[in-house]
Amino acid sequence: MANNKSENRLIAQNKKAYHDYFILETFQAGISLTGTEVKSLRAGRCNLKESYVQIENGEAIIKQMHISPYEQGNIFNHDPLADRRLLLHKYEINKLLGAVTKDGNTIVPLKIYFKGSLVKIDIAIAKGKKLYDKRHDIAKKDAKRSAEKDFKHKLQL
Repeated sequence: MANNKSENRLIAQNKKAYHDYFILETFQAGISLTGTEVKSLRAGRCNLKESYVQIENGEAIIKQMHISPYEQGNIFNHDPLADRRLLLHKYEINKLLGAVTKDGNTIVPLKIYFKGSLVKIDIAIAKGKKLYDKRHDIAKKDAKRSAEKDFKHKLQL
């Protein structure tokens, strides 16, 4: 019998963030949700692609995170693009705020997952990549992929 508290089940991942930004530091945060939002997340209906985090009035708020409405929900169903509060310690919020005031830094969500029965989100302090950085990363991935392919081919011979 597996221990449910240590089990992490991925809901959604923001692969675009790794392509568009240099990830400097990551944080794990809780997220304040309604019941229908949690039920929709259990069905895996979430999109993080265009979402970002802002610090407002001493609170971390995630914006543009799309959680689809729950099919069996009634008139009290949630707004798919509502702003949602992130649950962080005060010192973490102050650290995020200090990093964002520096030039070119932003806070992006990386992935959302269940940790036991709780919904957690990983956010990161990130610095935007230039076009030549993105090209360099793509070239590195292609070189690694072709090296692995050559190695696998040599093993078969």
